[in-house]
Amino acid sequence: MIRYIFSRLMQMLPVLVLVSMAVFSMTLLLPGDPTFSMLGEHATAAERAALRERLGLDMPVPVQYVRWVQHVITGDFGRSLRNGEPVLNMLAQRVPATTQLAIQAIILATLIGVPLGIIAALNRNSIRDVAATAGGMFAMAMPSFWLAMLLIMFFSIFLRWLPPSGYVPFFKDPIESLRLMIMPTITLGTILAGLILRQTRTSMLGVLSADYVRTARAKGMSERRVILVHALRNALIPIVTVVGLQMGALLGGAAITESVFAVPGLGQMVVDGIFNRDFPAVQGAILVIVTFILVLNLLIDIIYAWIDRRVSR
Repeated sequence: MIRYIFSRLMQMLPVLVLVSMAVFSMTLLLPGDPTFSMLGEHATAAERAALRERLGLDMPVPVQYVRWVQHVITGDFGRSLRNGEPVLNMLAQRVPATTQLAIQAIILATLIGVPLGIIAALNRNSIRDVAATAGGMFAMAMPSFWLAMLLIMFFSIFLRWLPPSGYVPFFKDPIESLRLMIMPTITLGTILAGLILRQTRTSMLGVLSADYVRTARAKGMSERRVILVHALRNALIPIVTVVGLQMGALLGGAAITESVFAVPGLGQMVVDGIFNRDFPAVQGAILVIVTFILVLNLLIDIIYAWIDRRVSR
């Protein structure tokens, strides 16, 4: 197992290097001049040229990339071109919000999707199966911003149970933090639950007809033990894949939900950075998101090896 984990780590390094090159290059291709957002439209050409020289934007792109990597390795992601704040501080403030939202959404989606997927598979072509499958398809097709607006209208405007937006760090006030995160979690979790439900149903249908499941039933094992021990365990790999990939997607793709509910996360940081031509902020946020996704892929591989020992051989 240790050798397997080490080999996976070695495979991550070239991927991270290539991704960092792509991230750095693509942000420089964004239209617009960052000096406009920093100096305004009335600054002279000489003032803009001096600012570009001070920021190192007048150097060749390969030189800029090498300098950026050297600073990132030491934990220096640069300073925001918008307000001069260290990007590392901005990331430290934004990462907890996105991580909390992603974890809560995945937990909610798993608690809904996996049981309903199992029920649908065990009752194939029945009313329960049709209802669960239709519900999953409806959830997958539902736009996140539309569901967010419906939740705000129902829980905030009509019932007045929850505030429409806001965020409190979890360790500052856990109760209020969870309360403010209810609607963002439902928004993301409901959509993901549909995908997990469909994958669980498909995986369970594949293993329920396997010989080892029929053998377990022939030996007189209880149906619960057959489903949980023999069927579900062997159906977990594709389910874990979906959960892990969606966790990575949530870290970088929750920008719309974060914007609607005013959650100061990484997605909103990337969007704000693009609009303000804040290249260091965009580069730092995307690099952190990519690193999280690579780590999640490593954890998925480790779970694979734990579920099926043949994977690590």
